[in-house]
Amino acid sequence: MKLRSLPAVLPLTLALIAAPGVVAAQAADPPTPKLPPAASKVVDYARDVAPILSRSCYPCHGEKKHKGGLALHVQERLMAGGDEGPIVVVGKSAESRLIHSVARTDPDYPMPPEGEGDPLTAAEVGLLRAWIDQGAKWSTDGTDPAKSASIKSDHWSFQPPKRTEPPAVKRADWPRNPIDRFILARLEKEGLEPSPEADRPTLIRRLSLDLIGLPPSPAEIDAFVADPRPDAYEQLVDRLLASPQHGEAWGRHWLDRARYADTNGYEKDRERSIWPYRDWVVRAINRDMPFDQFTIEQIAGDLLPNPSADQLTATGFHRNTMINEEGGIDVEEFRFAATVDRVATTGAVWLGLTVGCAQCHTHKYDPITHREYYSLFAFLNNADEPEIEVPNPAIAARRAEIEAEAQRLEAKLETQYPAEGPESLSAKRAAWEKTLHPAHWTILKPTKLVSRKHATLTVQPDGSVLASGDKPNNDVYEVEVQTDQAGVSAVRLEVLPDPSLPDGGPGRAPLFLVGDFLLTEFQAAVVGADGKAAPLKISRATEDYAASSRSAALAIDGVTDTGWGVNGQIGKPHAAVFEFERSPDVVAGRPTTLKITMNQEFIHQTTIGRFRLSVTTDARPVIASGVPADVEDVLLVDPAKRTDDQRRLLTKHYLAVAPELAKAREPIAKLRQSAPHMATTMVMQERRAENARTTNIHKRGEFMKLGDEVGPGVPAVLHPLPQGAPLNRLTLARWLVDHRNPLVGRVVANQLWQTYFGRGLVSTPEDFGVQGARPTHPELLDWLATELPRQGWSLKAMHRAIVTSATYRQRSNASADQIARDPINALLARGPRFRVGAETIRDVALAASGLLAPMMGGPSVHPPQPDGVTALAYGQEAWPTSVGRDRYRRGLYTFLKRTSPYASFITMDAPTSDTTCVRRERSNTPLQALTMLNDAVFVEAAQALARRIVREAPAPTAEARIVLAFRLCMGRAPRPEELSRITAFYGDQLARLRGGELDASKIAGAAKADVDGADLNELAAWTTVARVLLNLDETVTKE
Repeated sequence: MKLRSLPAVLPLTLALIAAPGVVAAQAADPPTPKLPPAASKVVDYARDVAPILSRSCYPCHGEKKHKGGLALHVQERLMAGGDEGPIVVVGKSAESRLIHSVARTDPDYPMPPEGEGDPLTAAEVGLLRAWIDQGAKWSTDGTDPAKSASIKSDHWSFQPPKRTEPPAVKRADWPRNPIDRFILARLEKEGLEPSPEADRPTLIRRLSLDLIGLPPSPAEIDAFVADPRPDAYEQLVDRLLASPQHGEAWGRHWLDRARYADTNGYEKDRERSIWPYRDWVVRAINRDMPFDQFTIEQIAGDLLPNPSADQLTATGFHRNTMINEEGGIDVEEFRFAATVDRVATTGAVWLGLTVGCAQCHTHKYDPITHREYYSLFAFLNNADEPEIEVPNPAIAARRAEIEAEAQRLEAKLETQYPAEGPESLSAKRAAWEKTLHPAHWTILKPTKLVSRKHATLTVQPDGSVLASGDKPNNDVYEVEVQTDQAGVSAVRLEVLPDPSLPDGGPGRAPLFLVGDFLLTEFQAAVVGADGKAAPLKISRATEDYAASSRSAALAIDGVTDTGWGVNGQIGKPHAAVFEFERSPDVVAGRPTTLKITMNQEFIHQTTIGRFRLSVTTDARPVIASGVPADVEDVLLVDPAKRTDDQRRLLTKHYLAVAPELAKAREPIAKLRQSAPHMATTMVMQERRAENARTTNIHKRGEFMKLGDEVGPGVPAVLHPLPQGAPLNRLTLARWLVDHRNPLVGRVVANQLWQTYFGRGLVSTPEDFGVQGARPTHPELLDWLATELPRQGWSLKAMHRAIVTSATYRQRSNASADQIARDPINALLARGPRFRVGAETIRDVALAASGLLAPMMGGPSVHPPQPDGVTALAYGQEAWPTSVGRDRYRRGLYTFLKRTSPYASFITMDAPTSDTTCVRRERSNTPLQALTMLNDAVFVEAAQALARRIVREAPAPTAEARIVLAFRLCMGRAPRPEELSRITAFYGDQLARLRGGELDASKIAGAAKADVDGADLNELAAWTTVARVLLNLDETVTKE
């Protein structure tokens, strides 16, 4: 039953009436049938209405199908309507689209459609009419379906978590904390026994891999095994939780959800600077920032009172969306796509719901309507997306040192001139002044600013205007200024550099013409008292600099594909002067409004980033001088009347432009260029109220098909927003971690559990909705969900509770009975055992070999990978392999390029970062083994491991070296049969090497003969042993 809005029919009807030649045909049409009268009795929904809908409507608009986004089987969905809005006007059946459709008064959309069911009888239509007229009550208890906020789903995840007491168990000696009682009670119910506790070497390796993402050293294993304290295990847990590597390990898990990457994605996939957000995540986790605050700062840190640089950096969470920079695209369309991704990510990460399914229609299974989706969308649709500098005291100090030295050198420039004569500084400056034609300019502060494409235009203290926020392909700026000067002869447009602009600006173009703009038309008008603008004719335009074929004169030629640009001198101030044919009518002393319109109708986002307007009353022809306004003002002063400050300003400017000092200024310019730059990062910034975006429903999720305007809101099935709270991202963030939210605690607890045990208590972490899996241990999940806020939202407290449980400490060996009855270990009768993540596989190899570089933070690095991987992507860029210690940093810091991800990580099932990932899949393929045998990182790790065991083994014997190699890779000594087989393998390889069958230098690589106690052949043989051990399942598996 597809219902169309009645207003949509009206224009067609009017057009037919007005069109000549169709009147006769229309006259023959039958009259529109009248609506049957409403039933006179009191109607009950269950008795009278539901049977009609079930028989005639549910086949197309019921539980399985939602044609047109319309579902009638659920109360809140029926009241919300479909893609085109509500179909029921409570109390007014004659105005309800539902009635007109089923009564067939809409001849284009009779329902049910012909051939798909019998039409409703007049009596049935009358019952539906009476039901709507009587309030459309869903049940006999008087529930009003229009008040959908009171409607709740009976699905388990939408109910508040119930904190139950841990159940009593028969084996009271096994539980170590409440978690264990929930697990054991289920095992006892199933007739299963928990496994014994794992031995200490296994436990410390399991803990280290889980809590810091690195294997323990042999010395750490020995110390733990020998620790006699009864709380030795708990002490180990606390030490690992306090380790700075904990933030790196768990930061990696969070960055999957944040879809972190170092490039923009799509075709161009250019590099971006957002690594400071990654560093913020690591720091926040190490500080054990409460999860509610962790949430608030990432979603709305910019809206906190006086936000710190750290809180602004945190908003990079939702800047990790992709950015399309292809030529010819509609930038707004892809901003819409980014916001769609933000809604889906927020829903998955904090609610565990497939919210994105409601983008195109009301969710087919969960109680989220199409309209509610766009209400959530509205929260995230009102942010600009700037970049900010990240404060760094060391860089600031160094920049200050360089600037002080540059100024000292500039002060010496005056000594380049003789004291007197025609070559003296005063003579040269005076001669230069004579070449100039200064005008007196009055800077005008804008009283009104409009960007037709919704960029944010902000007046700066110096009267200039800075553009930020939306960066459309093209734009038109409308600026109103006031002047009380009579005889205005020209207006000057200064385009100014700014650190926030690409390459310093003055334009906003991020690609191709980076930092440039193209002013295609410049127009001026006088605004009268009636608000009407009278155009001012511009007779001439000059500029101090123009790119080839881009003069200011082209900005007044009436052609919109030509204009003024400054490519070639990016990062410098420039000016254009537009001279009026006739001065505007201004009465001296009486403010008059001038309206300046700046068309920038090229492509590639070539709009002006910062500009300033000023006027002059100079009667003679005015041209752009290229001299700053303050200097130009001094030039207008009689030399004999200039103050000392004015003379110093003039001298400083002359020394900066004097052609005879060009060589002397070169080292000063190079010195300034050597100054280190502050890192930048991408952040969110709420738009001002006067520039707020509106949000519309997008019919079928399509960018171009706009429906009703909607405001920010949340799904009615969940707790309401606080009354009176501002409808912005900060309110949304606080709503997400509100104690009334039944989902967030469960979702976070499940994510933690999944990371430790390989499978969540809910096995579908991305879907806690109707189609998702039910929890295996619902009472435990609710206990964990309520424990999180009770612990002050401390994630470290939750980590400690899980890893100190007897459940976690079980041996992972599975008996035949356990495999038969619980192959996926859902009941947890044994400890966790599964392969570690992609980055950890690499980190384990580097740690075992001794290559791992422990530096934390900073820009991403480029460790070795096979040649040509990045060349397959757009642009065929080379991979700039890092050298030195950066070559061996943790996988967390590896540069992630979306269109050609780091090869070994993708092979080991790392996500691509295009969308949020709340669960990594684990595959098992031959390519993984080939990667670990042949990838450059693992080859170098094997070579270094060979050197290490030769160097560090307690004795120069094969047995001692093999034992050390096993302990470095697997955290245990080899079993007798393993020792025998590896010893034999080593002997075989050494014989082949000494016989010339293998090339020792190629196998040992950089090892050469730099290790005492082993020649090159021996090092090569040990390298082959190391390659075998690094490639064992046990090395990359958490036991």
